[in-house]
Amino acid sequence: MEYFNFEKLEVYNKSILFTDLVYRITRGFPREEIYGLTTQFKRAANSISSYC
Repeated sequence: MEYFNFEKLEVYNKSILFTDLVYRITRGFPREEIYGLTTQFKRAANSISSYC
């Protein structure tokens, strides 16, 4: 049985790059947002690659 290699999908690779960008941007957010907007942005970005 052959499995589909989703890691070759362009949309998957772009979602990984997007997640990396979100993590870099949120690093500059104020410390008081660490459990607010920062985690919401990170969870949202991670979920994109999870559904590809």
